[in-house]
Amino acid sequence: MPAPWIRTRLRAAPVAACALALLVALTACLAAALPRAVDRYEDTALAHAAEQARPDRTTVQVYAPPPRVEADQAEDVVRSVRPGLLGEQYRKILAQVRAPLVADRDQSTYGVRTTDPLAVPEPWLPQPSGLPARMIVAAQHDLAGHVTATTGRLPRAPGAVPLSVTEVEAAVTAETAKALRIKPGSVLHFPSPRPAGPLTVRVTGIVTPRAPERAWWATQPLLRAPSLNHLAGGEPGDVYWVGALLLPPEAGPALLGLPVAKERFWNIAPATGALRGGDLAGLKSAVASLEGGPGLRQVRATAGWEAGTVTELDQVFTSYDGLRSGVRPLVAVAAVGAGTVAAVVLVMAGGLAADRRRGELALLRARGASLPGLTGRLFAETATVAVPAGAAGLAAALLAVPDGRLLPALVAAAAVTLPACAALPLRALAAHRRVTVHTDRQDVTAVRPSRRRTVAELTLLVLAVGAVVMLRRQGGSAGGPVAAAPVLVGVIAALVLVRVYPLPLRRLAGPAGRLRGVVGPLALARAGRTSASAVLPLLALLTALTTAAFGGSVLAGVDAARDRAALLAVGADARVEASGGPLPSRAPDRVRHLAGVRDVAAVSLAYQARPGDGNAPVPLAGVDPAGYARLTARTGFGAFDAAGLKRPRAADAPLPALASPTVAATYGRQPFLVRLEDGSATTVRITAVRDRTPAVAGADFLVVDRAGLSGDAARPTALMVTGDGLTAHALRRATGSAPGLGVQLRSTERAHYVDSPLQSGAEDIYGAAVAAGAGYAVLALLLSLLRAAPERAALLARLRTMGLTRRESRRLLILESLPQSALAAAGGTLTGWATIRLLSPGIDLTTIALATAPAPTEAPTALSTDPLSLTLPALAVLTATVTVAAIQAWWVGRRGAVRELRAGDAR
Repeated sequence: MPAPWIRTRLRAAPVAACALALLVALTACLAAALPRAVDRYEDTALAHAAEQARPDRTTVQVYAPPPRVEADQAEDVVRSVRPGLLGEQYRKILAQVRAPLVADRDQSTYGVRTTDPLAVPEPWLPQPSGLPARMIVAAQHDLAGHVTATTGRLPRAPGAVPLSVTEVEAAVTAETAKALRIKPGSVLHFPSPRPAGPLTVRVTGIVTPRAPERAWWATQPLLRAPSLNHLAGGEPGDVYWVGALLLPPEAGPALLGLPVAKERFWNIAPATGALRGGDLAGLKSAVASLEGGPGLRQVRATAGWEAGTVTELDQVFTSYDGLRSGVRPLVAVAAVGAGTVAAVVLVMAGGLAADRRRGELALLRARGASLPGLTGRLFAETATVAVPAGAAGLAAALLAVPDGRLLPALVAAAAVTLPACAALPLRALAAHRRVTVHTDRQDVTAVRPSRRRTVAELTLLVLAVGAVVMLRRQGGSAGGPVAAAPVLVGVIAALVLVRVYPLPLRRLAGPAGRLRGVVGPLALARAGRTSASAVLPLLALLTALTTAAFGGSVLAGVDAARDRAALLAVGADARVEASGGPLPSRAPDRVRHLAGVRDVAAVSLAYQARPGDGNAPVPLAGVDPAGYARLTARTGFGAFDAAGLKRPRAADAPLPALASPTVAATYGRQPFLVRLEDGSATTVRITAVRDRTPAVAGADFLVVDRAGLSGDAARPTALMVTGDGLTAHALRRATGSAPGLGVQLRSTERAHYVDSPLQSGAEDIYGAAVAAGAGYAVLALLLSLLRAAPERAALLARLRTMGLTRRESRRLLILESLPQSALAAAGGTLTGWATIRLLSPGIDLTTIALATAPAPTEAPTALSTDPLSLTLPALAVLTATVTVAAIQAWWVGRRGAVRELRAGDAR
């Protein structure tokens, strides 16, 4: 039976079993946590997108006109707008909301309302331009449940309100009451053509909305706050107020007699907390069903065949899907890279166990153990440790990330546990197919690659080339190959380097033998005797270095894109601008003396300057050439020579101007007249053309020396501030009072580009995946060194008996370890650089960098190399190699040569 044998083997090597369990548990935890973490930030991002959109966009609004009033059907018409029938229809319509879309029943509502504002000829209502105020009237369900305070009392409708009612009660919100001067007890009269005469509405209460930003109030914004509207077709000053009166639900029949269009409505607000990114296809289908599918057919069967639905929730889903589609491939790159390194480490752990037990397994085969039986016992032995460890890792992941789908986490944990169980048996199967006692040396300088290996390498090369070509042509839409491309490039680089690695060792072996010292030639000879299976640690290191370089370049590119977009939007580190007139004369000096300010460029902006005889205005910026030239050089936007922009000495000479390409193409290089907003005019001549300039965010501009403008036109209206630690409060205080003063900070503008949890979550996942890959790469390096540790310890012990000093021992181990580590570091740096250069045409970082806010970008943000991401991981590999070799040499020297010789002989 295998059980006693398994117990014996686990008791014989408890440290190795515990190390394997820890490795499997950690890897399974990270693998299972990854899809749940992705689900969590995608779900949060979808809910955030729905919350950021206005409720009048995300609410599914079902509407239907009330039946026409006929003499013999008046009672049926009145019944159609009463709460009883409307509530029954509301419940049936809610039943048509198909999962995974879930309705927020607290914010969903129904009722009847007027669709057009009705003029109210009350002289006491405010009339800014002499036009009477207008009102919409709504009888909406559950008013009492959506207010927090009431001045007066809520409106009531005693009994069944008939069609001929002449007076009803209403409430208004506090904002409406303040703007329209309405108080409890105010009376409004609505003209009506019905026989009963005008409808009188008495305001009984002023209410304060509960959660005014949510759907019950915000689906129809006028319910919460009035608006000042412009009269269609009138003069610019023809404005009038529009407000809303809130009737009790039972007073719905009173609206039927008003001479404006009415409608019954049923508002279905989505429960944003129930939205899941993984259900996006189902959510789109559910909304489409209500807009024009089976759901709408059932709604019309309930509310009438004239019923319709309107919502922009599907557009919110589509916008989110576009952002997610741009972010996912970049996250997959880091996930695949880290997963590949982790897989290599698991395989290396199995290989290390197989090498440690090579003699034992060879002896079992020599004594008659069958290959299937031996493989099965090894699999059961490893599974006894790996399966509970994988389950523990899965449980830890579920506790650490409680949100997210369970199935992907189970699959990820199983994908870690199965290779961990199979690595040792498969390695033993490959090594002990034939019954042998002694095996030949497997040095990299002696072993020739087999045909199978050559075919496998060529296959991987074809896959890598295909992935790179697909990515360059299709970009992020290439799907899986995008994520695998950096890893495949790293795999090819590892295989090429393993083939190239023996060549310099063979070339250097002869000259090194003629050196006087013993450490150098011996270290070189030892490096040449490295096992031919060194491809695995080299593959782990190259994959980790490539992924780290790629990921670091992505994160650095995202930061650079946000910085540049913010700088384009502001024009400097801070911008102070007065839209209603010039700044105070002492403002530039006061701002210049603030803490952290390095330079201030004063600019007089005339946005309505009209050059030549054209009617199209062109923004004109009057600047001090020296200070503005320093600003352009610092920002990199339209740098120019200050001397070429200075005002000429001759009074009648035209001002030199810097212009955009479109303005230069329109007006040429000849002098032309520019009329300014203050009525003055100046003659300019374009002497320089630049694509951008910091003071004006746009494609059209003129920049001149403000010393050549009239006195009023030359007064600064904006300050372009350069410095660190700037605050809006300090800038406002230093600037003083100015009409329409606005302050923009580059840091605040940059923060607008990191609004969606999709962006921040993707960056966190990317950073965590790169860090995990780096950790596993270091572990792969340690495993490769641990594999050779017993042989090295015995070698040093023998050499110590021959007179090798401790310093020479340390140098020997370091020099022996450096060739492979230096190869990995140099190859990883080169591979990372090549990967970025190959893949950058197919990757646009604009989506992840600037997705949630419009940014004045010059072009798509392309991926470019980041020097720190290329060099730091490589230096870390070399440092780890030297450190481990030094520690091993110290440890062997501490234990003593006799003990190591006995241990080596025993081995």
